[in-house]
Amino acid sequence: MITDEKYARLTTYTRSGEAKTLPIWLADLGDGTCGFTTWSGSWKAKRLTNDPRVELQASDTRGHINEGSEPLTGTAVIAYGDDFVRVRKAIQNKYGFEVTLIRILIWIKTLFGGGGPSDCAIIMILQD
Repeated sequence: MITDEKYARLTTYTRSGEAKTLPIWLADLGDGTCGFTTWSGSWKAKRLTNDPRVELQASDTRGHINEGSEPLTGTAVIAYGDDFVRVRKAIQNKYGFEVTLIRILIWIKTLFGGGGPSDCAIIMILQD
């Protein structure tokens, strides 16, 4: 399962249809979906607002595809409130202390005007 991997390469699409990729953490949500958290102002969230198509493939921390892995396609929705909390807990349970370190780094980054803390979840439904 893709959610057993530590990292996955997420592909989203621009308005013109150009593929954009980046590595993400993701967690199984236990209901046939998987997800991750992000800042609602991020480019990936903006792209998903315009085109909900996603592709996931097992990768390393830099987004280089793991040899022998197969891409999975699906659709994504941006979620807030209880769904955001549910995804955030799933990520915390899977990645543990690493999440705390990332939150500290993001907090420092926001002090210098970059990005923002995670405030939404991306929930994906993948095709088999």
